Amino acid sequence: MPARYERIQLKEDESFSIGIFQDNLEKSTWHYHNNFEISFITEGSGKRIVADSIEEFQPGDLVFIGSSIPHVWIADKEQRLLSDRTLEMVYLQFSSYIFFPQLLALPEFKNVKRALEMSERGIQVVGQTLNEVSEIMLQLPYLKGFDRINYFFRLMDIIGKSESNISLASDDFMRKQFKPANRRIGLLHDYLMNHYREEIDLQQLAGLVSMAEGSLCRFFKMNVGISVFEYLNRIKVEFACKLLMDPEMGIVDVCLDSGFNNLSHFNKQFRRYNGVTPSEYRKRFKGLV
Repeated sequence: MPARYERIQLKEDESFSIGIFQDNLEKSTWHYHNNFEISFITEGSGKRIVADSIEEFQPGDLVFIGSSIPHVWIADKEQRLLSDRTLEMVYLQFSSYIFFPQLLALPEFKNVKRALEMSERGIQVVGQTLNEVSEIMLQLPYLKGFDRINYFFRLMDIIGKSESNISLASDDFMRKQFKPANRRIGLLHDYLMNHYREEIDLQQLAGLVSMAEGSLCRFFKMNVGISVFEYLNRIKVEFACKLLMDPEMGIVDVCLDSGFNNLSHFNKQFRRYNGVTPSEYRKRFKGLV
């Protein structure tokens, strides 16, 4: 049964999206998007990966993730809920257009601005702030119109004024975060990041940026320094490194979940970028998670 997002009677004039995510998937996909996201776990447990942060999650876990930060929740498949789900969360997504510069310049919105800035590396909300924010999160799906946006601003203000929020992405990750030199490279990067587990077709990539296939290959290598498919393998290997931090996950499962369909090819590509095999890599970091 596929995962599904249940939105509660959203209308076209709503400023943000809120609903319930129920995961029945056997595979979880590492991904990112251009929206800000606040996620509150109500059922399930497992591992949460945000950028290079890998931590356990359980009911009550709440994170605020900025745009373009890769993330995934990997639920414990063995501990299925009575509903046969592995994960349930209340989520809230919104784009930056809600907060135009003049609004954020108002002194009343200084905490909201701070919350947005902190989300750029992802934060976990804990303590009393968690209690206040989660209470609002659970009410938001049932509010409409001005009440909904009013509660949303209150939620953001609470997060922004808190001193207990925990940053997730490391300084090293933030320094290395991909920043496309131009729009076409950005489009290609976004597509590869969100479709790395699928069969990537060069013709489709070329059509995405309105270029001939040969021109695309030359253009990408000139701007990035490696070929499109080398870059795709790097994305897959980077995710595999994070999955290997979970000692309960078999090497074959890591291979498949990372988008490789051949164990031999996976081992070869992994060694190429990390200098060691997946098994050796796991032994090196044993006990860190």
